[in-house]
Amino acid sequence: MKNTIYISFFLPIFLILSSSCKRNKHLVKVESSRIEINDSISYDPDIESFIKPYRENVQKNLDSVLAYSPETYSKGDGRLNTAIGNLMADIVLEQANPVFKSRIGNAISMVLLNYGGIRAPIPKGNITTRTAYQVMPFENSIVVVEMKGIHIKKLIEYLQKSQKAHPISGLKLTVDTNFDVVKALINDKEIKDEEIYFVGTNDYLYHGGNEMYFFEHGEKSYILNYKIRNAMVDYFKKVDTIRPVIDDRFVQIN
Repeated sequence: MKNTIYISFFLPIFLILSSSCKRNKHLVKVESSRIEINDSISYDPDIESFIKPYRENVQKNLDSVLAYSPETYSKGDGRLNTAIGNLMADIVLEQANPVFKSRIGNAISMVLLNYGGIRAPIPKGNITTRTAYQVMPFENSIVVVEMKGIHIKKLIEYLQKSQKAHPISGLKLTVDTNFDVVKALINDKEIKDEEIYFVGTNDYLYHGGNEMYFFEHGEKSYILNYKIRNAMVDYFKKVDTIRPVIDDRFVQIN
């Protein structure tokens, strides 16, 4: 009698589950429509009154004056190195170095960023937080890569081939008319194949962005959880006036 009760109870459940398994559903079509946000959407005063203080606070923070720029600096101002690019690479080196030293005990040897990462000029006049967001709108964070000198030379080959003003700091590169290396120094010293160097860059480039695949040869990497934009803001806060220049960190000679 007991077995009969169990069978009577479980058999319908088993049949339902078996039936449902046989009727597996598959997604065959996805439909979508575009909803345009324009003036036809009715104004909601309650939503506006709720958002207004937050918007005003954000605008106030973005427009707060941090420093002063005596000139307008653009990435088109130079051929192999630019004032704005040099400034950005120097900022990363200066701001990230204390963080890296406190964690690892070593100093950053050099910095390499990318030319295309500079998205706006720094205009003459007041520098604000908004300026930093315009120049660096991306959420790129600083990464330090531990690399041997032999792989630093791959990095240099990249600069030779690209022939662009990719921002660098700590590295001094001189090439001839054929872009062959005449001199390559890190912190004014010759690069040794087996020596370890610590290269500051951003997470996008570290993962092969801009075809910078040489970073894959890094022995180790250290994520600082420090955005380049935040490093810029921190730097601007501690200086009164910026004075970046085009110098001899990457030059071509006859």
